[in-house]
Amino acid sequence: MALYDETETEEKSWQDFANCLGVDPDLFFPERGASTREAKEVCRGCVVREDCLEYALQNGEKFGIWGGMSERERRRIRRQRALARAAAAQAGNVTA
Repeated sequence: MALYDETETEEKSWQDFANCLGVDPDLFFPERGASTREAKEVCRGCVVREDCLEYALQNGEKFGIWGGMSERERRRIRRQRALARAAAAQAGNVTA
């Protein structure tokens, strides 16, 4: 009996196409104050960089480099998005 049926279509997720696949994960979780340059370089040309970043933003990843961005950079994006949502909600509440 085969463990894998070759007629089945195996779905691949964005992680299967990431440049970091097979790279030491410690590179993406540097010690506080250490350089993030090497990790960001791996991310630079990655075809799933945006998917990775969105995953980290949606899941509140607090540590590491995701989608080529540090936690500080991701916090800035979350803050900008929250402000944009608040402005859109405010604009929706204004009646002419």
